[in-house]
Amino acid sequence: MIFPSLSRCIIFTRVANFCRKVLNRENDLVVSEEPPQHLTVIPRDQHNISRSDISDNALKVLYRLNKAGFEAYLVGGGVRDLLLGKKPKDFDITTSATPEQVRKLFRNCRLVGRRFRLAHVMFGPEVIEVATFRGHHDQHQEQQEAKNSSQQAQSGMLLRDNIFGSIEEDAQRRDFSINSLYYSISDFTVRDYTNGLNDLRQGVIRMIGDPETRYREDPVRMLRAVRFAAKLNMTVSPETAEPIPRLASLLHDIPAARMFEESLKLLQSGYGYPTYKMLCEYQLFQPLFPLLSRHFTADGNSTLERMIAQVLKNTDQRLQNNMRVNPAFLFAAMLWYPLIEHAQKLAQESGLTYFDAFSLAMNDVLDEQCRSLAIPKRITSLVRDIWMLQMRLSRRQGKRAYKLMEHPKFRAAYDLLCLRAEIENHQELLRLAQWWGEFQVAAPPQQQAMLRTLDDGPTPHRRSRPRRSRKPNAARRDQA
Repeated sequence: MIFPSLSRCIIFTRVANFCRKVLNRENDLVVSEEPPQHLTVIPRDQHNISRSDISDNALKVLYRLNKAGFEAYLVGGGVRDLLLGKKPKDFDITTSATPEQVRKLFRNCRLVGRRFRLAHVMFGPEVIEVATFRGHHDQHQEQQEAKNSSQQAQSGMLLRDNIFGSIEEDAQRRDFSINSLYYSISDFTVRDYTNGLNDLRQGVIRMIGDPETRYREDPVRMLRAVRFAAKLNMTVSPETAEPIPRLASLLHDIPAARMFEESLKLLQSGYGYPTYKMLCEYQLFQPLFPLLSRHFTADGNSTLERMIAQVLKNTDQRLQNNMRVNPAFLFAAMLWYPLIEHAQKLAQESGLTYFDAFSLAMNDVLDEQCRSLAIPKRITSLVRDIWMLQMRLSRRQGKRAYKLMEHPKFRAAYDLLCLRAEIENHQELLRLAQWWGEFQVAAPPQQQAMLRTLDDGPTPHRRSRPRRSRKPNAARRDQA
């Protein structure tokens, strides 16, 4: 009686082993479809990253995570810039610890973001961003169903991406190979899973994975590709660049608030003009500034296009000289000629005075621009001030010149006047800009002489108030 049961056990074991082999073979086929990962470890004596170049606060976070038993690496733009010999703007860290575990380790930590859950460790004005290793979506279906940790729209855009994985998976989830380099604080090596170091040396921006799929997951990656290429003076690889013009319209699905933040990174980081040229080349400028794109010409030499090019060059120069810049001035200059055109159209069609038409045009132009870029009210109010001062700068008689100079945005308005005069080469504007330039630096007696010699026509008289009619009772009392 023992042998039949034993034979049944043997048969069952063989069937189970056969099924296991078949399932393993299928899993091997699935894994083989993914691109092979070749880890390259660069030892300390073969790279130029030194702890003395890393923020002390970033080092504190790395050491504490390691001490608690978690993997922790410096990653992204910080590693990239250090390898290029540049000073990083900030330092990002990736770790095997979950956001909740990071918060338990640091009292000065707060969790941010729904789409991408991150931990911000606060050290006064410096914020160290800590992200958990990202994982692949298709390998975590149970986790998705249980925690709703990943959501994807029909267009392919990721609405939520909180799938956690290993460092190897995290490397594949990053956008570009040059941003997928990991610096280890434990042995001071640089880990390269995506051939990013070679792309960095050759000056190539290359997307990790299928470019079209990655752009659909997050269309802002198209803007990042252009920004990195312009900032680092690199080229976008052909396979990374090819889908961009076709998919540029996906940027319309991005919230306008996020697009505003991206526009500042693109145009106010010291390389705005080359970025603008690349945005136009890849048809990415239109989703950002549809109002401006409608006025572009084939030869690119319209007054508007010359204004955009010049204000971006001037902004780059100021940033390179460590001078302050204000986004309000940039938007005021870029939108000036659409504003003038719309104001003239309103004045002709509605019969309004030009001043009233100008005021309505300001509202219309800013409202239309804010549909694509959610420019905050604190900035649009300054844009309005700069625009309104353009109407007043030619009226300098009496005490008006002194009052104009006391306005907080006078200097920005004067700079826009000079830009207009340079772009248009208009003699009256050139004389006006020269007059204001001399008036600002002149001594008080010289300023009085300049005001007396103005040839702008007669000084307008103050409007006299109409005489009030006397009341009947008062008139009778006078007669009595």
